[in-house]
Amino acid sequence: MEFPEPDEDETGPYTHLGFARARAGHEARVEELILALVEPLRADEGAIEFHVHRDRAEPGLFVIYEMFQSKKDLERHLEQPHTQDFIRDIRPHVEGPLRQQFLRMLSPLPATAG
Repeated sequence: MEFPEPDEDETGPYTHLGFARARAGHEARVEELILALVEPLRADEGAIEFHVHRDRAEPGLFVIYEMFQSKKDLERHLEQPHTQDFIRDIRPHVEGPLRQQFLRMLSPLPATAG
């Protein structure tokens, strides 16, 4: 999987959004699988934030917000067994591939965010 390189002047964290659309009737299983990833991912080296959201208008659409210190930290996270297990386990429960979006943070992190 290829990730965009940070811009040369970029000093902020590497931020990623993941989107998963549950197959009809699989919403509870998708939620369970994503929520099970929260604690292990938050323990990954370089992890700053990891949050799971569910779209209010489309309850079958889940959005994962994750922020890492660097692109390298996100790449390392994707190699972890818990992440690989998640990717394998969620496939039968979602429509199509997981969609991804990469963001450049423009606002400063709060002083307490490490």
